[in-house]
Amino acid sequence: MIPRYSRPEMVALWTPEHRYQTWLEVELAAGRAMAEAGLVPREAIEEAAAKAGTFTPADAARIDEIEKTTRHDVIAFLTFLEERIGPAARHLHFGMTSSDVLDTSLAILLRDAADLLLAGVDKAREATSKRALEHKRTVCIGRSHGIHAEPTTFGWKLAVWVDELGRAKARIQRARETIAVGKLSGAVGTFAHLSPAIEEKAMSALGLRAAPASTQIVQRDRHAEYFGALALTGASIEKFAVEIRHLQRTEVREVEEAFGKGQKGSSAMPHKRNPILSENLSGLARVLRGYALSALEDVPLWHERDISHSSVERVIGPDATVTLDFMLHRFAGLMDGLRVHPERMRQNLELTRGLVFSQPVLLKLIEKGMERQAAYAVVQRNAMKVWEEDRDFRELLAADSEVKKLLKPKELADCFDLDRQLRHVDTVFARVLGKPLV
Repeated sequence: MIPRYSRPEMVALWTPEHRYQTWLEVELAAGRAMAEAGLVPREAIEEAAAKAGTFTPADAARIDEIEKTTRHDVIAFLTFLEERIGPAARHLHFGMTSSDVLDTSLAILLRDAADLLLAGVDKAREATSKRALEHKRTVCIGRSHGIHAEPTTFGWKLAVWVDELGRAKARIQRARETIAVGKLSGAVGTFAHLSPAIEEKAMSALGLRAAPASTQIVQRDRHAEYFGALALTGASIEKFAVEIRHLQRTEVREVEEAFGKGQKGSSAMPHKRNPILSENLSGLARVLRGYALSALEDVPLWHERDISHSSVERVIGPDATVTLDFMLHRFAGLMDGLRVHPERMRQNLELTRGLVFSQPVLLKLIEKGMERQAAYAVVQRNAMKVWEEDRDFRELLAADSEVKKLLKPKELADCFDLDRQLRHVDTVFARVLGKPLV
């Protein structure tokens, strides 16, 4: 991923030197498990560990140079270790195949990336929770099909987002568990040269689980689930961003992204203040969905393996994790700085002159004995006059002979009680945040 959409904490996981360091961790864990089983000398493995040291960008460049000749990345890596360590290096990779290293190290990297993503979800959820509590009773209009529907609160909208971010966290946690699986089962997964016991011991040392059964590779449905969880989290963030974009439209103007001193909205129009952060999040979510599709395409490999998945994962592993990490932190910052306009929300709520209370009137007429379809016709007839004649809904109803027969003025007034419409806000907030709210 380009630096513009990257945070250094996540990028550091995917540098060439860190990737090779992770390969070394796998080789040493396997070597120590083999030494305990008496297959290789323990002192040779420890000598290799001491001499290998920590990989640098120069070391990574040397491995890449070797690969120009070998045209095989793991062989280039092992050749480099032989150069650096000497004869003891011959005991590394004993009985192993390249995928034992590659798939196990990828599991480590994706697991560690998931930990950073989970921290990002927590940050985004905390920022959204704070604003939800702040605006728990900030009344605004709810919309369906883009049209005014019934009253809600801005905090209620955000509580829905908090709840959804909780599900995103749970999905990433499950994906982390699913992906944290490695293998040392050899060329076609039959343990022809090592044993399941050695595999289990090595995986335990690496903080992974051994794949219960594998071919030459760990099966890619695991990876598809992982990238699917990332894409779905991105889709949720895009949903939130789209709502902010709609609410920032000039005609609506209920919220605005923060607009900093010296910031410019347009090279041509000095008045512009555009929802650029939200639009950026929408765009990046599309990229994540593409990565998820690529991961799904990797599931049906040939026989015990082919390498059609390899080039895909070299791209989507770093890029998808870096992208979602950036999105989560950008969204958290967006929510922290979001400008909310309660007065404008109230103006928009009152824009249709009471139409948003049509359902309470309908239900009250039914409650008083009118047939539903007849009650609907009465309410709709008056509602259409509001649309077409720009008149007040409550006044029209109060003058309607059929309404007057059934509803007393106080009963009609109660239908327009905003507090009654929103009386369950505390209950919903307690459900979402898991504690009593004031």
